[in-house]
Amino acid sequence: MNHAQQRGLALWAALLSAAVCLFFLPASRQAAIVIFLVFLGLITASWYIARRRDQHDVTLRLDDLPEATYRQPVVLVCGDLPMAWPQQSQVLTVTQGCWIRVEDFQDLEQVARQILWQRPDWERQLSVMVCVCPQKHADSEALTSRLLTLRWQISQLRKETGHSVPLVLNGQVGSAMTNDMLWQAALPGEGVRVWRESTAPCSIAAWVTSGGAPAMQQQVLMNSLMGWFHSHVTAVFMDENPDVPAIEPAAVLWGMGPILAGSLASSAWTAWLSRHTAMQQVAGWQPVGTDSTVISPLPDFALPLLPEGRGLTPRGRAWRCALGLFTLAAIAALLSSGWNNRQLLHRVSFDITRYYRIPMNDYDPKADAVAVLREDAALLDDHARNGAPVRMGLGLYQGERLRLRVLEAIRSYIPPPPPPKPQAKQAPKIVRLNSMSLFDSGSADLKAGSTRVLVNALVGIKARPGWLIVVAGHTDNTGSQQINQPLSLKRAEAVRDWMRDSGDVPESCFAVQGYGAGRPVTTNDTPEGRALNRRVEISLVPQANACQLPGNPPASSQDDDASQHNGE
Repeated sequence: MNHAQQRGLALWAALLSAAVCLFFLPASRQAAIVIFLVFLGLITASWYIARRRDQHDVTLRLDDLPEATYRQPVVLVCGDLPMAWPQQSQVLTVTQGCWIRVEDFQDLEQVARQILWQRPDWERQLSVMVCVCPQKHADSEALTSRLLTLRWQISQLRKETGHSVPLVLNGQVGSAMTNDMLWQAALPGEGVRVWRESTAPCSIAAWVTSGGAPAMQQQVLMNSLMGWFHSHVTAVFMDENPDVPAIEPAAVLWGMGPILAGSLASSAWTAWLSRHTAMQQVAGWQPVGTDSTVISPLPDFALPLLPEGRGLTPRGRAWRCALGLFTLAAIAALLSSGWNNRQLLHRVSFDITRYYRIPMNDYDPKADAVAVLREDAALLDDHARNGAPVRMGLGLYQGERLRLRVLEAIRSYIPPPPPPKPQAKQAPKIVRLNSMSLFDSGSADLKAGSTRVLVNALVGIKARPGWLIVVAGHTDNTGSQQINQPLSLKRAEAVRDWMRDSGDVPESCFAVQGYGAGRPVTTNDTPEGRALNRRVEISLVPQANACQLPGNPPASSQDDDASQHNGE
């Protein structure tokens, strides 16, 4: 994938992470922001590492690469060549396609990664050709080890790109039997065919028939090359190996030409020929001098016949990654939504259970529990009117199941009875009598005409249980306190005696007090004020268990409480 696609995937991953963390994750807003920032850092680091890896894998001289719109086959050439690379650049573009040389010191996977970094749309047109010139190898085991390394690199390349990059195997030998390149190829869907520069491709039988004895001799050599190539090259890529998957070649090419630069006089090829033909030397089958000409060391004719690599394009892979990220985000959102709904059900169910467990007469805890249920009902009603919140959505909202149960619990609530109304504080009723209308000056005996005054004044003063009749006598400041105090007490006793005798009231209902001149109601400096201060006051004062009338039970506790309240 190119930088634009990688950047787009990074932004897409960041967007999905933000959506999941901020709207679905079952955590507080602060914790969700912290988690999102962690994901954002990981995404940024991954994108940066991928970009650095693509830029610095390997340095190639790829200035001559065709344009990105180039759609001809592109083949990475590994292994041996019958002669030096035709030009200084590693890229060789011909009419039928493009060859790119991978040197022995370069890693095939890294070269392919750099090419695809520059030309990401070339994945389907990319192939790998492994060239083997048996006359250049003296040690068969070393050749096998080298081919296994290439097999591993090709399998890694397929894994890296997601494409089954086609493999082409090419074996070439030098021979004096021909002055031009003779190719035989086993291509997909076809048998082995003969390719020459000057003639059209044909079958081996047609070529041998038309070529006579020279063609038959050349075919004997080609058959030997095919046998050696199958056992020493093709089998290395096809044999079962638990560590490296087998790679079936898409095409196998065998070439024979007049030149093989750098060949060994005693090679694995000559040893194999001698062993299988019982010949030590085969005249004309050894490479000739380097002054001969070779039309083309590479099978250009095979380029249009190579199959395309199978797999997704970079754009398709980017879409697949985007879809994979969306799927992961959707799964995370669904799991978070399910967890949030589970928490809602658990909390509301707990509130309902707690409400029912509290007795109805346990007023304060019951009121607290029903207040919590009212909050739950308000929340569920809001969800019912405005829709479930995003963090509980995605079709998993379960709050409607509990809404009726919450409402039923609230309707079953019986509020506590109202507290008793506080009784009005009753002020003691005071009847104030003028002493001069009851007594003569300095006397404590009731005058003859005082009865009518007492009867009229004491209409509201009645004995009743729980109330004490207080009779208090008062004088002005005329005379000494030693005289005034006893006089005031005797006058109070005289009024009490009259009330006791005339009303048949028990003496326990009375309290008698004499204050003398100690509690004046006005100034004693004037005759009018002194007249007002000379008085007898009668009042009802609440007192528990006071005034027990014959035949009446003691005052109740409610009366006692009222009495205490009114006496404060």
